[in-house]
Amino acid sequence: MELDMKSLALAVKTIAEEKNLPEDTVQQIVEQALAAAYRRDYGDREQEVRVTMNLHNGDVDAYVTKEVVESVNDQNSEIELSKAQAIRKNAKLGETVEIHQSIDKFGRVAAQTAKQVIIQRLREAEREIVMAEYDDKIGTVLNGLVSRVEGLIVRVDLGKAQGIMPKGEQIQGERYYPGQRLKVLLKDVERGYRGPQLVVSRGSADFIEHLFRNEVPEMENNSVEIKNIAREAGVRSKIAVASSVPGVDPVGTFVGGHGTRVNAVMSEVGEQEKIDIVVFDEDIKKYIINALSPTKINKVEIFEDNKKAAVSVDEDQLSIAIGKSGQNVRLASKLTGYDIDIVNQEDNKQSSSDDKSDNKDAENESKIKTTKTPKEPKLKRKEQLESSLLDAIEQHGD
Repeated sequence: MELDMKSLALAVKTIAEEKNLPEDTVQQIVEQALAAAYRRDYGDREQEVRVTMNLHNGDVDAYVTKEVVESVNDQNSEIELSKAQAIRKNAKLGETVEIHQSIDKFGRVAAQTAKQVIIQRLREAEREIVMAEYDDKIGTVLNGLVSRVEGLIVRVDLGKAQGIMPKGEQIQGERYYPGQRLKVLLKDVERGYRGPQLVVSRGSADFIEHLFRNEVPEMENNSVEIKNIAREAGVRSKIAVASSVPGVDPVGTFVGGHGTRVNAVMSEVGEQEKIDIVVFDEDIKKYIINALSPTKINKVEIFEDNKKAAVSVDEDQLSIAIGKSGQNVRLASKLTGYDIDIVNQEDNKQSSSDDKSDNKDAENESKIKTTKTPKEPKLKRKEQLESSLLDAIEQHGD
């Protein structure tokens, strides 16, 4: 099988239209493939070759780059000074010159090489064009179709390209199967040694935000906004919302009449994921109280140095504040950015009572010591008087 140059030249425009690629890009790919074919038939693999193709008549010209040397050791990459100066008069030792070679045809093996290179490069170019198109869609929600499930990775067909959803971007407990229609967030376009890859997500906090953006039109004019989101996908999410318009209830706006808006989001992420919507507050104490809702809180103590907060609650509120497996306090910490420690109010009272009791004991002990101390001088004076009296009696007896 020989490579038909004229047919290949005519095919460039057709390939460009079918693959939705620029004609110049397709021409460059074909010329690179012909350079590989030339090295296969006429030269060496390490040879530096440039090939040009005339798309009008199919003429192909090759230009082989060779180094100018005094004595030639490798005919494929070196040329003598005298021959180089015949091509270019001012050529000097150590420089390079291009030697023109006309190509009429390639052999079967070279033609097969060119075909493989063209197919591979066209795929790469097509993928790059598609990826460039999706670069502008990063951070948006797209409709996809599950094409296949490979272990922990789900492949999602997005139309012109395919995305992958790793385990960490999936919703916990959600099951995926081929043909399933899904909404996914385009999280990133990664470029690795295997080429560009679209990474999609359903488990990220941004996915929740974009779902609410579709349901809450008030977000478009910034009358309400989402300040922070803390999410454990498939289990529970906490969302802090605020309003810039006086009199507008941000929580009610996001919940919707009869819960229609929040229910629409929950139906997409799964009914098993509970969504708490709380009011954002610049006052960190109030913000923490809101974040721990529906817990009834007695006191909040803030430690700014290490971003910690101690929250006192009654004993019957402990389990509510902490939540199942520590979920409520953990999400509240993520939402507010403070490490929250839940403290039992009764333990605090008991501790305070013990401290007071210890103080009283210390005071009593001090009083006892204080009362005993003055008696010691009196005893000494009494002993002195008795001694003096005895001395007087003895003298009188004498």
